[in-house]
Amino acid sequence: MAEKNSFFESSLVQNFNKDIEQYHLGPLWNAIPDLMKHTPEPHAQAYLWKHDLLYKKLMEATEIFTPERGGERRAIYLQNPGLNYRKPWGWASTTQTLYAAVQLILPGEEAPSHRHVQNALRFVMEGEGAYTIVQGERLFMERGDFLTTPNGLWHGHGHPGDKPMIWMDCLDIPTIYYLGGTFFEPYPDKLEKPSLPDNYSQQRYEGGMVRPIGDRYKKKAPLGNFKWKQTEAAIQGLSRFEPDPFDGYAVEFINPSNGQTACPTIAAWMQKLPKGFHSKAHRHTHASIYHVHEGSGYSVINGVRFDWEKGDYFVVPNWAWHEHIAEEDTYLFQTNDLPILEKFGLEKKQELDTNNGYQEVKSEFKPVMV
Repeated sequence: MAEKNSFFESSLVQNFNKDIEQYHLGPLWNAIPDLMKHTPEPHAQAYLWKHDLLYKKLMEATEIFTPERGGERRAIYLQNPGLNYRKPWGWASTTQTLYAAVQLILPGEEAPSHRHVQNALRFVMEGEGAYTIVQGERLFMERGDFLTTPNGLWHGHGHPGDKPMIWMDCLDIPTIYYLGGTFFEPYPDKLEKPSLPDNYSQQRYEGGMVRPIGDRYKKKAPLGNFKWKQTEAAIQGLSRFEPDPFDGYAVEFINPSNGQTACPTIAAWMQKLPKGFHSKAHRHTHASIYHVHEGSGYSVINGVRFDWEKGDYFVVPNWAWHEHIAEEDTYLFQTNDLPILEKFGLEKKQELDTNNGYQEVKSEFKPVMV
């Protein structure tokens, strides 16, 4: 059914198509081959952003943008070049469905609290001394920490420390914008004041994978900050065994009260690729955003080599063949839209069954440098 037909390009059909267009009607006979593909053809492109570029532009932004001047946050988002056509602002799309950005807060600054229907998460890249306040709880952040802010929760940021802090933001902004469900509300008194002890939720979960009995019933965000030391310990324990052939040693951040993803629409993983590890190539319908927390190496995405090092970001679009090669012990923080795909029953996977599971490298990606 969904095949191109030369008859549909005839003047008879084309004239009829043009005639119904004036009535805001459309011809399914012509449209269906383009709208219902045999396999996914995402508009998002595989791309890589270098740490040096991101850091330089964030530092330049500190000379221009301050919380007092408005704008809510000093954040620069990663705009996928294949989605620039989306208006307005490319929908701030890093993948078809997800937004990712790097955000910087300086000592003494405060970013006002607000809440919105978009789900959000953060991964701390560098710095110390800053906090995010979520629903009255100040969560002080350190490098490697993962934090989640599900939709509808008040959240803001403050920095009483003495060193700049940079973190990654990931939200489902493009998905919510496309669905037409956006709501946003500023906090009535700028930055929310604490109503709970500092780091309250992480203190309740100092035991790791055990939970207070009061959390055996579902809560939206019973644990707001997943500390790096615990994440690293989990990875090290997993590293005593054979790695997954596609993802190495990988763990997923979950909501301890329901066992599901920590952020309802965005999955977050930390994975370790030991030095010399070369993953097998596969592809899946969910798209992924990677941040290189530690290490260096390269990924082959649809036959193109992407070299990466500490601090870089790169995107693997949905249904793109990909494999990773670690040139030293590497930690990759990954966010993806797997929960969205699963909710629609759209997740599919495929392993490369040629060349012993490895792609042929046909070209190399050349990043935009400072």
